[in-house]
Amino acid sequence: MDIEILMGDPEDEAEGMTTETQHVDPDEYFAKNAFRIIYQTNNFFLPQIRDLIDKGEVLNLRPEYQRRLRWSVAQKSKLIESLLLNIPVPPVFLYESDAARYEVMDGQQRLNTVREFIANDFALTGLTVLKPLIGLRYHRCPTRIKRALDRASLSAIVLLLESEPEKAQGRLSLTDIRRFIFDRLNTGGTKLNPQEIRNALNAGSFNKVIIDLTRFNLFTEVFDIPPYIESDPNEYYENPLRQKNNLYSTMGDCQLVLRYFALRDEANIRGSMKSMLDRAMERVTSEQEGEVMKQEFIERFTLLYKIFNGNPFVLPPDEKGRSRVSAAMFDSAMVAMNDLWEHRDSIRSDGLAIQERMAAALNNAEGISTLTGQGNTANAVKARITLMRTILRPE
Repeated sequence: MDIEILMGDPEDEAEGMTTETQHVDPDEYFAKNAFRIIYQTNNFFLPQIRDLIDKGEVLNLRPEYQRRLRWSVAQKSKLIESLLLNIPVPPVFLYESDAARYEVMDGQQRLNTVREFIANDFALTGLTVLKPLIGLRYHRCPTRIKRALDRASLSAIVLLLESEPEKAQGRLSLTDIRRFIFDRLNTGGTKLNPQEIRNALNAGSFNKVIIDLTRFNLFTEVFDIPPYIESDPNEYYENPLRQKNNLYSTMGDCQLVLRYFALRDEANIRGSMKSMLDRAMERVTSEQEGEVMKQEFIERFTLLYKIFNGNPFVLPPDEKGRSRVSAAMFDSAMVAMNDLWEHRDSIRSDGLAIQERMAAALNNAEGISTLTGQGNTANAVKARITLMRTILRPE
């Protein structure tokens, strides 16, 4: 099944910028607006990194809540080879959280590679210099090699809480500073997409709500994501089939869930889709509020699933006969269902008529253009939600 995902306007970063700087005195501007990042540099031996991650008391590295792991075994092996050869490896960047823990800003793949290798989770492969070490696991390393690894280290640059400054024109939050630094770091390697950045910068209970909902069985079924059937996966486990799934590996599943919570608030439907999602991701919720939000999402999704006989948000087959699931239809149907929730009993009994109205809209050029979000502006988003309300509203 093909999944149609509309990622929003990539030019949103330019929103709110101005070019009227010719009358500003550079020295005066710097004095009033510049801020200095406060950080410290630490070096961690590889066994220390493993202990810090596994104990979870100081270093918080949870791939499910930041970025899904992408490195292949060959890439991981290359890092271990570099450490054995004492080749300089870029530092990892951490930030100090309110809980007196270090959260990973950049370097998750490197840290997890160290933890996995020392835990004997993979054997070295694809080495270009130390070829005789191919196939070697940490627990089978000869004494000299293991000693070299135990003495190897990664440097870490830690952004401290004291970096949150007061400015004449307002307070710069630590999140603002982290976003600024993250943008500067995110220039090489495997570039993070907007949802990966949102997850890395907005850890908390709302982020957990999103992650939990991506595991909802009907959600994974509709969007063709391998289900979560593991009996007791640890927090670093990733199902190989899910790793190969594009929605999962890019955190597109998280973005889909976020779209609902971003668009159900009509006041937030302004600017580009990216700006709507960025603002929504900064929401702070209590654990109790999070449970209510999860129940809300599941109930709306389940009713839509039943109305459309297990195939909601599906577009007509393309010229090759392939079925496609539309993210735009998903978010508009979910928001419209939420708006009409007080009529849920009537909607439930009006399923056949709703199916007919949906089919009529999808067989109409204007209707399908509106529902698939081909114009992904704020007005287009409002238009498709309005049309979806018309389709779902009981007669």
